[in-house]
Amino acid sequence: MPLANRCQATDRTLKGKTLFSESRLLTNLKLELAYFSGLARWKPRGVGVILRFERVRPRHAARFQPLRSREITPDFLDRIVRALKRWEYDIISMNEVCRRAVTFAGRRRFVCLTFDGGYKDVMSSAYPVLSRHGVPFTVYVPTAFPDGIGEAWWLALEQVIARESRISLIIDRKETRFFVPRAAEKYQLYDFLFQWMRSLSPSDLSAAIKDLCMRYTVDLAALSREVSLDWRDLTRLAADPLVTLGCATVNYPVLSNLKDAAALREMTMGKAVAEAAFRRDVTHFAYPFGDRSAWVRKHAAMAQDAGFVSAVSAIPGVVEAEGRTDLYALPRITWDGRLRSLRSMRAILSGITLSSAARDPASRDA
Repeated sequence: MPLANRCQATDRTLKGKTLFSESRLLTNLKLELAYFSGLARWKPRGVGVILRFERVRPRHAARFQPLRSREITPDFLDRIVRALKRWEYDIISMNEVCRRAVTFAGRRRFVCLTFDGGYKDVMSSAYPVLSRHGVPFTVYVPTAFPDGIGEAWWLALEQVIARESRISLIIDRKETRFFVPRAAEKYQLYDFLFQWMRSLSPSDLSAAIKDLCMRYTVDLAALSREVSLDWRDLTRLAADPLVTLGCATVNYPVLSNLKDAAALREMTMGKAVAEAAFRRDVTHFAYPFGDRSAWVRKHAAMAQDAGFVSAVSAIPGVVEAEGRTDLYALPRITWDGRLRSLRSMRAILSGITLSSAARDPASRDA
């Protein structure tokens, strides 16, 4: 089917949304079953889990929210921390994760809280909750964004599709048009264009999103600055001994789309900028986006060469003790913000719902 028709077929769009809803329902049922069976409490895997979050902000009522799965509310974050304490998990820093990953397993399991994307609501919504509870957490910063030159293209794409029912842009050197009058069609178009843009080289991606923003009067630079932590925010966070500031490159590119020299430069420059700003060593790294298509084995070697002591992915899994988990391919569990069940959280933290392949990101081919 031609690209221009992929988001015009209403029956295909609605079918895709139904399958997605059914898949999420099955996931919820699986997690609930794991909890009520008792396996989540009595047969946990590994010694702990690194949780991955992105945005923390109050719910909003817009009908089109393609990134809702990446958000939690401050109230739910508060519930998570209270539950972790009640379940007697140790809430630890990334430095302590690295230590426990290479030593013998202790009696208590751990959770490490991490935040990707460098969003400003980490300061405005997450930090008040976490500081009130006195728990450590880690923020991974792509340094172009506090500098005001990063491009949050995924948010600009969301804004264009939310506002418009007729959208055109250049794909494969051809003018391509989409008609998306209903929310279901907008979701399908967002998924398609998000994956397409992620596959582009950084220069082609920047050109594509700037062209789209110019056509539909979205101020990409202002939007990116508005949602991002600035250096003043980061300086305040850096002054808190409970906060670990890590690096997520300069521009937050998909490393797999870069040549090796460019990928290493993104890592080393991001580290250098962060260390100059914070006046301390920055030793922890997060692969941008972090999923299986975003990085490969050679990037783990680059992270080590750049001087980091750990690198986290977004590949789900648990941390094993005694050196069985590669510190440069640390798994993280990304919490789906559409789930609000603490029972599901406890089942996920146990690791029993993860397949063997998912629990071992180091087993991936390069």
